Amino acid sequence: MRHNSARLLTALLLTAPLLAGCLERGQPTMVDTSADDDAFCRANNVAVGSTDYVNCRKNRDVQRGNANARTDRAQRNLAEQMLNNPTRP
Repeated sequence: MRHNSARLLTALLLTAPLLAGCLERGQPTMVDTSADDDAFCRANNVAVGSTDYVNCRKNRDVQRGNANARTDRAQRNLAEQMLNNPTRP
C-alpha cells in the first residue's frame, strides 16, 4: 500500500507543472515586434531618429493596437452571439 502511494505522489508531482500551464489567465505573452517595425520603417529610406522614422513607428503601433482591438471585439461578438443563440440538436 505504501509503495502505491509513493508512485501516485510521484506521478502527481511530475504532472502538476504540465497541468499548471493550462490554468494561465490574462493576456498572452507579448511578442517583440520592434525588429519588424524597424525593418519596415528603414525600408522607406528614412534615418533612425528622424521625424519620419518616429512617425512610421507610431503608425505601426497604432495599426497593431487597432488590429488587436478588432480581434478582441470579434471574439466578444462571437461569444455573445453563441450565448444568445444556442443551437439545440
